[in-house]
Amino acid sequence: MHRRRVLRTGLAALSTLSIVSAVPAAAQPANPPSSPSPSARPLNPAEARTAAYLESVRSDPAQLRGFFRQLPKGGDLHNHLSGAIPTEYLITLAAEDELCIETKTMTAVPGPCGEGKRPAADAKTDRTFHDALLRAWSMQDFPAGGSGHDHFFDTFGKFGEVTWRHRGKLLSKVADGIAAQNQFYLETLVTPASEEAKKVADQVGWHPDFARMHRDLAADGKLDRLVATARKEADDADAEFRATSHCGTAHAAPGCRLTVRWNSQVSRGSSPERVFTQMEVGLRLAERDPRFTAVNLVQPEDGERALSDYRLQMRMLNYLHQVYPKAHITLHAGELAPGLVKPEDLKFHINEAVNVAHAERIGHGVDLVHEDGWQQLARTMAAREVAVEVPFTSNAQILGVKGDEHPFNTYRAYGVPIVLATDDPGVSRIDISHEYQYAATTYHLGYGELKDLARASLQYSFLSGRSLWQGNPTRHGYHPVAACRGQVPGNGTPGAACRRLLADSPKAAVEWRQEAAFASFERQFSHG
Repeated sequence: MHRRRVLRTGLAALSTLSIVSAVPAAAQPANPPSSPSPSARPLNPAEARTAAYLESVRSDPAQLRGFFRQLPKGGDLHNHLSGAIPTEYLITLAAEDELCIETKTMTAVPGPCGEGKRPAADAKTDRTFHDALLRAWSMQDFPAGGSGHDHFFDTFGKFGEVTWRHRGKLLSKVADGIAAQNQFYLETLVTPASEEAKKVADQVGWHPDFARMHRDLAADGKLDRLVATARKEADDADAEFRATSHCGTAHAAPGCRLTVRWNSQVSRGSSPERVFTQMEVGLRLAERDPRFTAVNLVQPEDGERALSDYRLQMRMLNYLHQVYPKAHITLHAGELAPGLVKPEDLKFHINEAVNVAHAERIGHGVDLVHEDGWQQLARTMAAREVAVEVPFTSNAQILGVKGDEHPFNTYRAYGVPIVLATDDPGVSRIDISHEYQYAATTYHLGYGELKDLARASLQYSFLSGRSLWQGNPTRHGYHPVAACRGQVPGNGTPGAACRRLLADSPKAAVEWRQEAAFASFERQFSHG
């Protein structure tokens, strides 16, 4: 069995990032590029008034929290559905499904409840039991001196019996929370046709010839049946979501207006045949069902199989990218830190994800400066606009990396796109407003920089259609395409060419909606 390494003393014990007004010295990149992307752009009058208000409340925690809750924040591109659910709601669902809790491990299991188990419903009346579940299934009250890494990942096995049953209900709860955070788009991770894919993979077995693996999976319609199963799961989840949220009625929940896409999880700790099968199902889905956009590798990147098979898995994606060139790829890569793995395992993960596996976005990317040739890697990511999904709190809880140890400023200096994300906000006990506030206070970001981070979370989404923004906005700034140039969202009706773009492009339509929200947000500060 793989034994997870213990992180540097004291760092792994973090349960959440504290938001403080002190600003640490930002990590300075070695040999920074000669023309880094601008960090502070000129502001228009409405932005300047809003920026002045932000500066005036930086020392007032309540006012600052209110500012960030109201701030339009684009989309969440790195979100695991099962880890995004408020833990209290998971406990409620466990009780409704009459599940039992193994008292030794605090793991949810099907009934009946025998010796060593008690009904999850007991949590409704026994506060001590409820709070024990809350701590076991999240980072709530995580004790100093423990391994945040182990506890974080162990939570999924403890509440897993709850989450697989109600994908639509889970999405309803998450969508409402995201809408309340003034976000407009969600890409959330699920594992489509999970059990069926395992059976097919085990039946086919492993062969190192990827073309043969593809043929064997496709033979006799096996792959198409898996895709059909996954689409049926999505249909059922959509129906449950709409029913739970009362979409299409006078009492529709806020989440009904949220644009949602699914990304397919691949369990990187599994056998090669299961990994290849999950990859191919996810990529095939992304090309055949517009609700699905991409594949992503999940599970601890420092796991024994994840480390030993990393290069093999990147080569799998390189082959499958040729088979499914229209499907997107985003990868957890570089979710590592010194002391967690051997030094040689810090040297190549992001590089292989970008240059072998064709990743268009990188999740976490924390070990950047430990990679061989990392400066050139950063330049490559900037040139290709490979965005980094940054969930600050999860990086602190799992890896013990925060503040000036995080490569946030290094990526920015090299012009690499960055999008803020939550990862598993239910487990972490945070929301996206917390992540924006942390970024603003820790790295002293101004309003213009925060606004552009929110724009980036839609610009670098996998939502289909042309963008509202021209060129490379990370490098050159956010300037509307010709069709919408000179038109102000939220102030009058767009012209004919712009209306056609918004009608034809889901991405541009959501971006326009956010710009209108920014106009409304900034008007609050028009009188100082």
